[in-house]
Amino acid sequence: MSNLTQASQKKAIIARIAKVEGQLRGIQRLISDDADCEKIAQQLAAARKALDKSFFTMVACMIEQENMPADKVAALLAKFA
Repeated sequence: MSNLTQASQKKAIIARIAKVEGQLRGIQRLISDDADCEKIAQQLAAARKALDKSFFTMVACMIEQENMPADKVAALLAKFA
């Protein structure tokens, strides 16, 4: 298994996760404040999309570092995606 070794990649993923963390706190606030369900759903979808983007950035990093063959990439995506 590979690790994130490039500082720029680590920084980018950490920043993205911090953004998701802020979105989740905002969602908690919306729920506590009895916000409209559609607004909450919109924010949940945005947080989910941000997490997906983080996941795919991580997968791309693994592919790049390990020079993974297509079948291994497919297995990885089937396992976690």
